[in-house]
Amino acid sequence: MKDPQLVAQFTHPTLDLLGSAFVEGKLELEGSISEVVRVCDELSQALLEDEGDNLPVRQAHDKETDAASISYHYDLSNAFYQLWLDREMVYSCAYFERDDATLEEAQQAKFRHLCRKLRLQPGEYLLDVGCGWGGLARYAAREFGVKVFGITLSKEQLALAKERVAAEGLQDKVDLQLLDYRDLPQDGRFDKVVSVGMFEHVGHANLKQYCKILFGAVREGGLVMNHGITAKHTDGRPVGRGAGDFIDRYVFPNGELPHVSMITAHISEADLEVVDVESLRLHYARTLGQWSQRLENNLEAASHEVPERALRIWRLYLAGCAYAFEKGWINLHQILAVKPFADGSHNLPWTRADIYR
Repeated sequence: MKDPQLVAQFTHPTLDLLGSAFVEGKLELEGSISEVVRVCDELSQALLEDEGDNLPVRQAHDKETDAASISYHYDLSNAFYQLWLDREMVYSCAYFERDDATLEEAQQAKFRHLCRKLRLQPGEYLLDVGCGWGGLARYAAREFGVKVFGITLSKEQLALAKERVAAEGLQDKVDLQLLDYRDLPQDGRFDKVVSVGMFEHVGHANLKQYCKILFGAVREGGLVMNHGITAKHTDGRPVGRGAGDFIDRYVFPNGELPHVSMITAHISEADLEVVDVESLRLHYARTLGQWSQRLENNLEAASHEVPERALRIWRLYLAGCAYAFEKGWINLHQILAVKPFADGSHNLPWTRADIYR
C-alpha cells in the first residue's frame, strides 16, 4: 500500500475503491490477478451490505458522447488487443461446443452459431451493427455467401478491418463504414441484421429508438439477432458494491446493461417478434478467463503497447468480468427476432434442428 490514507478508507472497501487504488498505483497486488479479484470481492462482501437502493443508470446518449465512449475503449491499440484476442480479433463471447475447444475454435463456432440462427443464404444482404474488426462480416461472406454492410464508431477497428477485408479479396462482398446506428437506412433493404456486443453502448433511454431502427432496416420476413451482455436485475441497475462504478469510470464510459426482459420488451414494442433466446453466461466466463490469462502471459509485450495505467485497468477488468459472469452478476443473451409479414406469418423453421446439423 503506497498511500497511507487508504487505511481509513478500507473500512468501507467498495470494489470501485479497491480497483481505483490499483489502477492509480496507490495499491500493489501480488499473485494471480484472478485470485486477487476473488479476495477483493470477499473482503468487500464481508464489510459491506448489499445496496438495495443502487438505482439503474439513465444517461443521455447522443452521437458525440457515444463516439467518444467507443473511441476511449476500442481505439486503445490494435496491437494491444492482438496480444490476447484470437487470430480473428473477436471481442465478444465465444461459443464452446466442446469442453476442450481452443479460443480460436470457440470464436469460429460462435460465428457459425450466429449465421445458422440467422439462416443465412447465399446472396442475402446482412447488416452487421458494431462490426468491430470485421471477423463476423468476413466469415459470413466467405462461408455463407452473403453480402455484408458493417458499421462501427471505432476508427482504429475500421482501419484494420478494411485491411483484412482487402487481404482476403472480399471487397465486393463486405462494405465496412464509420457510421452511427441512428443513421442507418430505414428502407428495409437488409435481409438479416446481426448486432454483437453493441447494445450495451446504446443506453436504457435509447433502447426503444435502437430497436425501431433495426426494425426499419430489415425487410418483412427478415431476422434480427441481438447478442449482448444483460443485467442481473430486472430494472437494469449496475452491479453492486461499486463494481459497476469502476466499469463506468475506467472501462466502458456511459455503458448501461438492460435486463433480458427489458430488451425483449423493447424489441417486441418495435413490432419485431422474439422467437429464440439463449443464455451464454458460462461461455463468456470462460472466454474472459482465457482472455485474462493470455494478457497475463503477455504483460511485457503489453507494457510496450499501452500506458501502465491502462494495462492495470485491463488486467483488473478482464479478470473481474470473468469472475462476474461466473458468479451470475451479469449474463449474456442471444435474442433472435423476426419482422413478420403483414399477415403475421414468417418462414422460420418450426424447430431448432437445422442450427445443429
